[in-house]
Amino acid sequence: MTEKILAQKRFIFDQWAPSYDFILTTVFYQAVHKRLLEYVDLSANAQVLDLGCGTGRLLERIVQKYPHITGTGFDLSPKMLQKARERNKYPAQLSFVEGNVEAMPFGDSSFDAIVNTISFLHYPHPETVFTEIKRVLKSGGKYYLADYTNRWAEEPQEIKISAGGIRIYSPIAREKLAKTVGLTCIKHQYLLGPIMLSIFTKP
Repeated sequence: MTEKILAQKRFIFDQWAPSYDFILTTVFYQAVHKRLLEYVDLSANAQVLDLGCGTGRLLERIVQKYPHITGTGFDLSPKMLQKARERNKYPAQLSFVEGNVEAMPFGDSSFDAIVNTISFLHYPHPETVFTEIKRVLKSGGKYYLADYTNRWAEEPQEIKISAGGIRIYSPIAREKLAKTVGLTCIKHQYLLGPIMLSIFTKP
């Protein structure tokens, strides 16, 4: 991300952090997470990365279903991460890291699974993000991308709201991004309204 856009998005989500759980995750995100977890398949001791983790609700729900996994939440907003750390019920298993998804501070092939829920639309350089996802994902690992979709348009739909705007990707556009970095799409599934899950794997 350019530094200006990065700073703007960080500011917006920092301001949002105090009320985030009350406005979104208690109703809408909870429903999305519940549906998402019907399709997430993890090994007993999986290493899981949550991109755009916010206040950590999804990782909490994952560890409740898979008690022996280790999870890392990654987010741009220090205020969101502060909330996640304050409410972390599983400190031995879950940790939270601040940073830019286009340059993640993790080693190659670090994670068995990556989840990414309604944050991909904010990324101004999606090709770079997909490259990083492939790098940190283990061979045979899965990337679960859940976000708004716009049917089957080949190019993303740009909407001029928020800092730097947002982009809505169809299944075709998602597959196109994955193909450029060597990830394979294995499934598309509507979760809730316009929220679609796309599952990718690293050969």
